[in-house]
Amino acid sequence: MKEGLVVYNSLTRKKESFVPLNPPLVGMYVCGPTVYGEAHLGHARGAVTFDIIFRYLRFLEYKVRYVRNITDVGHLEMDADEGEDKIAKKARLEMLEPMEVAKFYTANYHEVMNRMNVLPPSIEPQASGHIPEQIEMIEGILKNGFAYESQGSVYFDVEKYAKGHNYGELSGRNIEDQQSGSRALDGQESKKSPLDFALWKKASPEHIMRWNSPWSVGFPGWHLECSAMSSKYLGNHFDIHGGGMDLLFPHHECEVAQSVSCHHQTPARYWLHNNMITINGQKMGKSLGNFITMHELFTGKHALLEQAYSPMTIRFFILQAHYRSTLDFSNEALKAAQKGLKKILNGLRILKKMEAPLLEVAKDAELSKSINELSEACFKGMQDDFNTAITIASLFNLLKKINSFYTKAIDINTLELVSFDRMKQVYIALVEDVLGLMEEENSNTETFREGLLQFYKEAKEAKQYDKVDAIRALFKKEGLVIKDMKHGIDWAYEE
Repeated sequence: MKEGLVVYNSLTRKKESFVPLNPPLVGMYVCGPTVYGEAHLGHARGAVTFDIIFRYLRFLEYKVRYVRNITDVGHLEMDADEGEDKIAKKARLEMLEPMEVAKFYTANYHEVMNRMNVLPPSIEPQASGHIPEQIEMIEGILKNGFAYESQGSVYFDVEKYAKGHNYGELSGRNIEDQQSGSRALDGQESKKSPLDFALWKKASPEHIMRWNSPWSVGFPGWHLECSAMSSKYLGNHFDIHGGGMDLLFPHHECEVAQSVSCHHQTPARYWLHNNMITINGQKMGKSLGNFITMHELFTGKHALLEQAYSPMTIRFFILQAHYRSTLDFSNEALKAAQKGLKKILNGLRILKKMEAPLLEVAKDAELSKSINELSEACFKGMQDDFNTAITIASLFNLLKKINSFYTKAIDINTLELVSFDRMKQVYIALVEDVLGLMEEENSNTETFREGLLQFYKEAKEAKQYDKVDAIRALFKKEGLVIKDMKHGIDWAYEE
């Protein structure tokens, strides 16, 4: 395992050395999507961010238990304690069962993540499948005196908790400021304080998603699911808890309070948060007309898009910024990412074909030293809080040397074999295994086939049968056959 990995901990607001609780096992919990709509750019950035962390920790030879939840219950409109569940609302509008909605959009999310080459987590629990665990946790918080029942609902007592604990330590918020800035809301008379949040809500007659509990027929609060599921699969105290910056408050702050109240300790040692995305400098939102789903990006079917962008282009673009930086999507930036990705993948292709230096010629010690230094520099970004932007810049520096060997501007035989092997191993491992970049099927395949068929026709008319046979062989290699018909030439799948 490599030593010296540093991560930025949102809890302490500083960089810290990463030391797992029980090496080589690392426990990582990440808040996944609420499945009531199509996967969008926000989903993509969060998923790619923690996919990179998952991949790099495994590259460092840690065994990672990666848990990423699916929120399919309890997430109310405006993230408040009142209103309609987002999934239930979608189900009502589309005249479906809520779990039909959840299953449909979970499948959509998985399909998009697969195309983005995001590895599946070790465990992917759903909130609706862990109601007993959530009820048990509420009972523990009640027993310890940090919650109260009111009119069939159960609320967390923030002010009581704050008397002995720092409510706001994760987000850096002061409870006095929260109290002065809060106001009573309609329908929340059952709360002792506007700051209190729901652990369990009594279901109104029209509420579709409901379960039995000791307090009422109702449903769990949104904040509770992650606390219950993370402790079930990773224990009461684990290594990494991650999510988007928008979850820092109130979601993750409430998680800390719930876990401390029930288990007497904070759930995670390191809290990691990816920053938000903007589109042409504006926050993404449906009301602004700049909300873009991943399907729209893949097809180019959105008013703001000049063309379609492949999953790998989007992945590479996300990786060009540090995960804690704001990321701005624009056509210009995505086109630039498209060019950069092609350079990286061309390097991968030629390096895999490149033969090791075999000729017995004098070796250039300075060249070998330079290659070694460039190879090791590729890890500096990843070791510094998973900074993929620095890693990609270092890979481009190494790529210049790879291209020089390829064009024979530098004689590869003057490079020491151990340096060549190190260069090849580092570049391939970082590009494929850590950054998760891969070749994609050319979207213009049909155009290429039609072009080859035209060459085939011309070669046949000119009686250049060697070219005719060569083109037929190319088609056969792809499982296709060329069909010579009276009305023209076409191709078909080989049966």
